[in-house]
Amino acid sequence: MPANSDRTHPPFATRLGGVWFRHFRVYSRNLISNGLPPFLEPLIMLVGIGLGLGAYISRMNGTPYIQFLAAGLLVSSAMFTAAFECSFATFIRLEFDKVYDGMLTAPITANNLIVGEVLWAGTKGFFFTLSVMIIVSIFGILPLHRVVFVPFVGFATGIMFATLSLFVTSFVKNINHFNFYFTGFISPMFFFSGVFFPLGSLPAWVRPLAEALPLTHAVRISRALSLAQPDPELFWDLLYIVLLTVAFGFFAVRRLRRRLID
Repeated sequence: MPANSDRTHPPFATRLGGVWFRHFRVYSRNLISNGLPPFLEPLIMLVGIGLGLGAYISRMNGTPYIQFLAAGLLVSSAMFTAAFECSFATFIRLEFDKVYDGMLTAPITANNLIVGEVLWAGTKGFFFTLSVMIIVSIFGILPLHRVVFVPFVGFATGIMFATLSLFVTSFVKNINHFNFYFTGFISPMFFFSGVFFPLGSLPAWVRPLAEALPLTHAVRISRALSLAQPDPELFWDLLYIVLLTVAFGFFAVRRLRRRLID
């Protein structure tokens, strides 16, 4: 292969890394304003709900309620940050700032760009989960040796919601339409995925709907790790996350690629 071919077509990892690094540089320019909320939000949630409601509910499924809540909040933060990143932020880069037009003049493909977006959202999911992990460990809510691997679940959660959100973004023509996605899907999922109470307390007809929600499976894995409660059925939760990510990732890439090229 000629020498100039390597310069024209960098390795696949380099192309994805270029997309990732571009987003990292933009994000780190306002690191304090971008990075401080992940530490404050879980603290406010734990104090406001965990300590407040915990005065009336001492234990949940045999676990102190503050620990039960913290184990669910670890990955819910990854859901929110990935969903916002690959909906509002992606749409702004696509339609208003025209960032992708410039990026596609570099030796990368539309596929590389979209996969790079997903990896960046997964990284933010890892970072936000890590932030919550630090908070719950510092305050002694959950021991560090139990939650040390949960940020990787946050990464997988971020990847999953990135592909789902990019799929939604591929249909959106007006940025205000994302309100339906967040108000009608993301926000309700936060309350019906086992973060605040076990799914067994839901009416029987609601439980299958709750089991179909993506966050439910991430919360279950996070809680199993955080509370040292391994269960062979967690394999199915992991399989759900993988299959959902692959399915929505495939259709998101396919639809957005046409939109980027057109």
